[in-house]
Amino acid sequence: MIDPILSLSPLDGRYRSKVEDLADYYSEFGLNKYRVRVEIEWLIFMANNLKLPNTNKLTDLETKFLREVESYFDIVSGQRVKEIEQTTNHDVKAIEYYIKEALEPSNLKHLVEFVHLGCTSEDINNTAYALMVKEGFHNKILPQINQLIELLVALAETEKTTPMLSLTHGQSATPTTLGKEIINVVARLETILTKMKEFKFTGKWNGAVGNHSAMSASGLNENWIEISKQFLGELGLEPNLFTTQIEPHDNLAEFLNYQTQINTILIDFARDAWSYVSRDIFKQKLKDGEIGSSTMPHKVNPIDFENAEGNLGISSALAQHLSIKLPISRMQRDLSDSTTLRNLGLVFGYHFLSVASLIKGVQKLEVNHEKLNAELDQNPEVLGEAVQSAMRVAGIEKPYEKLKELTRGKKITLKDLQDFIKKLELEETVKNNLLALTPQSYIGEAVNLVDYYLKNRK
Repeated sequence: MIDPILSLSPLDGRYRSKVEDLADYYSEFGLNKYRVRVEIEWLIFMANNLKLPNTNKLTDLETKFLREVESYFDIVSGQRVKEIEQTTNHDVKAIEYYIKEALEPSNLKHLVEFVHLGCTSEDINNTAYALMVKEGFHNKILPQINQLIELLVALAETEKTTPMLSLTHGQSATPTTLGKEIINVVARLETILTKMKEFKFTGKWNGAVGNHSAMSASGLNENWIEISKQFLGELGLEPNLFTTQIEPHDNLAEFLNYQTQINTILIDFARDAWSYVSRDIFKQKLKDGEIGSSTMPHKVNPIDFENAEGNLGISSALAQHLSIKLPISRMQRDLSDSTTLRNLGLVFGYHFLSVASLIKGVQKLEVNHEKLNAELDQNPEVLGEAVQSAMRVAGIEKPYEKLKELTRGKKITLKDLQDFIKKLELEETVKNNLLALTPQSYIGEAVNLVDYYLKNRK
């Protein structure tokens, strides 16, 4: 086995322990296991649905045996496939020969030459990749990001009433609450995740150039369009009937674009969390023995958010390249998609690594309420928006301009603003409400918005 420090990819080296749960899905071993599944399911389908010569429908025991060829596929099996490939120099043909080897000593030897019947390698590959991405997302990627979301939901609920100074263009702006800003992230993530959870993956099952030519010439008289629809449906895929030799990958490109969007939202969150740490709004829990700087012993660096940002960028760069490149193929087929698709695991691996970093980072955060209040106290000018709005309603002339003259580019105190309010011709109730207003209380519907989202969350 190669020493991890010799790996070209940090996913297989430095970060292997953090992403190894993905190997059953996105590695070459995982791909070959899915290929075996597709070949076996096609063999079972044909035996039970087509009039294959000298063949009866499979018994439950025979079906169980065939499916065990896939379910028992392990590292030794994967190595055997690679040994066969040394001779065939063709990875899908090696899968076919591997399955035939498994059938030769069994009472299903008569099915050997029906393995891979009517298929081009791309029939096997496109369905294997679709199942790999679909099941890897639902079984590994989604549960992990849901773990992050639940941490954010808990933080939003706890801090929904915690007032916080907003910064727009880096300048003091209308206060919000910390919980409201966190629920914004949750809402964005869950909106895209809903689309990804409901996403319909497509597959093609129509032979060498998409016309069912081999099966049409086989002597088996069937409606091959309907057969392909039925088989793909049983695999849990939507049939794409109109293809060349390859499934055109528009469907996969769409899913990868959703993945890029998720990454982008997480990068936005990672940068904001980093900024909140920098502002001392968030403190980080200390860990014994951990070092923040090799020379500055005081430092507690927000490395989890930095690592997440960097690795999410790599995931998105790969996803974007695949989504642009994969739908392009010369004439009826070229092989450029094949080598590109082998990098799918990196898209999800770097995403998975990043979410693990974000989970770790969020778990280390502690809210610095004193700092939040101090920032608000130092920026009473943010109440100018409220005062000029009340002046507009009261019909006072040029309210915006008067508040601009009082506040723009100046450091005023809360007393300065209150003195201004006292001179305004406003109803006493309105005036008293404005005089009672503080940056901490000027949060509008922020708390209600958090409650509304949590109540109506799907």
